[in-house]
Amino acid sequence: MRHLKKGKKFNRKKGERAVFLRNLSNNLIRRGKIETTETRAKAIRPTVEKLVTLAKKQNLASRRLLFSRTRDRKISQKLFEEIAPRYIDRNGGYLKIIKSGKFRKRDGAQVSIIEFV
Repeated sequence: MRHLKKGKKFNRKKGERAVFLRNLSNNLIRRGKIETTETRAKAIRPTVEKLVTLAKKQNLASRRLLFSRTRDRKISQKLFEEIAPRYIDRNGGYLKIIKSGKFRKRDGAQVSIIEFV
């Protein structure tokens, strides 16, 4: 039974999985839009939306929390100064996942595009 077990494992151990998801979310924030599998897009959506919500607070504590969660000063600065001000009036739903209709050749996974609204 998988009670209270939220999220996908991606065939990785806990530490590897955390780094994997952090790198995916950092790439999304850096580029604004990435093309990845549908499962990966669904996995990083809540983490990135929580980061944007945290950045909307615009105080020193939230800036430090952003840096500790992204581990990249440029990413946290971009979230704090560019992305968060765009969504001041919006109460969530900062990302959208678009199914591109393509499938990866090697394993047939459906490819999706995740981007900021």
